[in-house]
Amino acid sequence: MTRVQPFHFRDSTVVVIDDDPSVRKALTNLFSSVGLNAHMFASIKEFLAWSMPDTPICLVLDVRMPGRNGLDFQQEFSRSHAEIPVVFITAHGDIPMSVRAMKSGAIEFLTKPFKDQDLLDAIYAGLAKSQTRREEMATIGDLRARYESLSVRERQVMDMVVKGQLSKQIAAKLHLSEITVKVCRGQIMRKMQATSLLELGRMSEKLDRIAN
Repeated sequence: MTRVQPFHFRDSTVVVIDDDPSVRKALTNLFSSVGLNAHMFASIKEFLAWSMPDTPICLVLDVRMPGRNGLDFQQEFSRSHAEIPVVFITAHGDIPMSVRAMKSGAIEFLTKPFKDQDLLDAIYAGLAKSQTRREEMATIGDLRARYESLSVRERQVMDMVVKGQLSKQIAAKLHLSEITVKVCRGQIMRKMQATSLLELGRMSEKLDRIAN
């Protein structure tokens, strides 16, 4: 894979879930040697009892462990934590496993023994992706908050404005004065922090994508 440089990795977290103590020890030494902040867990149950930090995270997950299968856990975990990329490591990998893992969003599937640098490259890519996803989620959350600050009437007007309707047309449909609509439009631009109708339209499109 293409080598990816660390993305503020000292402020990030690597999580390893592997039931083999020798693997956990080896990875602890590896991550310590490159300054990665890492947490090791012997089981999924142990990991779920841990409080995750508010940082970019990359999850390194073994496929076969006692109890829950790593592939099954990935699908469940990714539904509620889409911002956390998964790197699989396994001593018993095959093509169907790797295909399933990648289709479910894993960024890498490494078979033991693997090269240290291959794992580090995958983790650096995962941490960078986690940071990007966190920023996207924060942007979406901020946009939603702006939209929710609009009154019901302002939302109605915004919907018509982004569809290209003029103030006169909106006033007639909503049984308002044209001046009231113009004031409402100004309030919408201010609350949504939009500098132009084009930007407001893009915000509306993004909100529609989120809703769907």
